[in-house]
Amino acid sequence: MTSLTGTGGLVRLVVRRDRVLLPIWTLLFGLMPISFVASIRDLYPTGADQAKYASTSGTNPTFLALYGQLWDNGIGGIVVQRAGLIPVMLGLVSALTVIRHTRTEEEAGRRELVGATVVGRHAALAAALIVTIAANLVIGALLALGMTGQDLPAAGSVAFGLQLAMVGIVFAAIAGVAAQLTEGSGAARGLALGTLGVLFVVRLAADVGGKDGGLSWLAWLSPLGWGNRLRPYGGEQWWVLALFAALILALVYASVALSARRDVGAGFLPPRLGPATAARGLSTPLGLAWRLHRATLLGWTVGLGALGVVYGSVAEGVKTMVEDNPDLEKYFTRIGGQEGLIDAFLASSLSILGVIASGYAIQAALRMRTEETSGRAEPVLGTATSRSGWVASHLAFSLFGPTVALLASGLAVGFAHGINSGDVGGQLPRVLGAALVQLPAVWLLTGIALALFGLLPRLTAVVWGALALFFLLGQFGAVLQLSQSVMDISPFTHIPKLPGGELQVAPLAWLLALTTILVVAGLYGFRRRDLETT
Repeated sequence: MTSLTGTGGLVRLVVRRDRVLLPIWTLLFGLMPISFVASIRDLYPTGADQAKYASTSGTNPTFLALYGQLWDNGIGGIVVQRAGLIPVMLGLVSALTVIRHTRTEEEAGRRELVGATVVGRHAALAAALIVTIAANLVIGALLALGMTGQDLPAAGSVAFGLQLAMVGIVFAAIAGVAAQLTEGSGAARGLALGTLGVLFVVRLAADVGGKDGGLSWLAWLSPLGWGNRLRPYGGEQWWVLALFAALILALVYASVALSARRDVGAGFLPPRLGPATAARGLSTPLGLAWRLHRATLLGWTVGLGALGVVYGSVAEGVKTMVEDNPDLEKYFTRIGGQEGLIDAFLASSLSILGVIASGYAIQAALRMRTEETSGRAEPVLGTATSRSGWVASHLAFSLFGPTVALLASGLAVGFAHGINSGDVGGQLPRVLGAALVQLPAVWLLTGIALALFGLLPRLTAVVWGALALFFLLGQFGAVLQLSQSVMDISPFTHIPKLPGGELQVAPLAWLLALTTILVVAGLYGFRRRDLETT
């Protein structure tokens, strides 16, 4: 038996378990950029319009920060730039997929059971990487064919498809290494997503501080920068693919080498030993929940605060994006706000921060599922702790944790924008209020997660799909010219467009009422069902 024995069977198992999610995100990422072409052609129908975009929005610090460099003035180049966030999203999904089928399986004990059969040591890692890599290649192929079918140059279309595929594969390989280094799936996700965040910031700094700031060389320190430097439709630099290939091979080799040198369930970064006796705070459910959530809460708060500084710093530059382009002004106002372009940008940015904060809310809520399936919840509930009290302790972090994170990001956006505009005292409170008004939509995701946990625990992962849908509707719904009824599926559509808009209490009240119903339903279901362990 070799170390890869049984890989084929595990590949089929991965595909079987992800038979719903895998096709969804593969088709979504593969086809979404293709749908941008018609919208961009409507906004910039002539060569003069496209050249004007290149001289204004294409070089604006705000667009450079969010989407990256523009290498071609034509339709293809504009589409590539406007799809600049998609590689980040694809890297996120790819990393989570690999961790789900590696470290999560080990943490739950299923990897050890499978390993007791005729399965090689590296088969599980290989299966997760094979499926994720194949999905990314399919995305690249769909995108290349679809863009070519829109009468765009074949070479640029292939480069565009490879840009997305290579970035996704790199972060799948990074997740493979993270899964070997840590002992828990949460730590592995934190390490992989933290790496993604750092590399995104490096890419952002390279693009914003490029020619004039002399920081363009930073792009070569980030695979996200490499993808942009492949230059689809802008004089493709095919040699960049060699960088991707070398990094992917190095990461895969590292993950295999690390896997061969550790025990199943162990990691190279083991959690440190705690004190011999438990602290008095751990005698309560809330104290235990604080111990479990505090590191994650700190990480999300720092991350959202840093991203808030970025958004606040570039807000002033938004005014030059829409000069002499009334169509783009209408579009940007639609997705962000009602009065003023800067306010529209701030509203749109704060909505993004709200969606990101929802990721923490979901993670905190689903910690209960992890505690349950790992068998750690049962001893706690075997004491005088009630099920309602145990749920409430975790729910506190799922509700108030995002509040802390949004508070930090709102302060960061308001302070940075206030410094640039010379009005810290005026901008800080209004931006902070606009950040906190996102909470009813964030809490609705908490309600969905808790309802699934209590009523349909095996389907808790569906809440991540809901979050992805809401994000995509918010970011690309206007570009795709979706109807308002479709846009209204997202709770963030119902949040008042602040700053700059009118505060409407009724939508917030409805969101809070729906959240309450979901929370009560989830608690009722959990109190009536049996605990599940693996």
